[in-house]
Amino acid sequence: MLSYWLLGIAMVLVIEGLMPFLFPGMWRDTFQKLVGLTDGQLRFIGMTAMLSGLLMLYWIK
Repeated sequence: MLSYWLLGIAMVLVIEGLMPFLFPGMWRDTFQKLVGLTDGQLRFIGMTAMLSGLLMLYWIK
C-alpha cells in the first residue's frame, strides 16, 4: 500500500514539474494570476481538482 502512495506522489511531482520546466514564462504568469485570486476562488479550484482526482481514481479502479 505504501508503494502505491509513493508512486502517486512521484507522479504528481513529475506532472507538477512539467510546466515550469517546459514553459517557465507562462508558468510564472499563471502563478502571478493565481496569487491575485480570492480565498474562495482558490478553494473552489482545489475542490474541483480533488473531486476530479477522486473521480479518476474511481473510474480507473
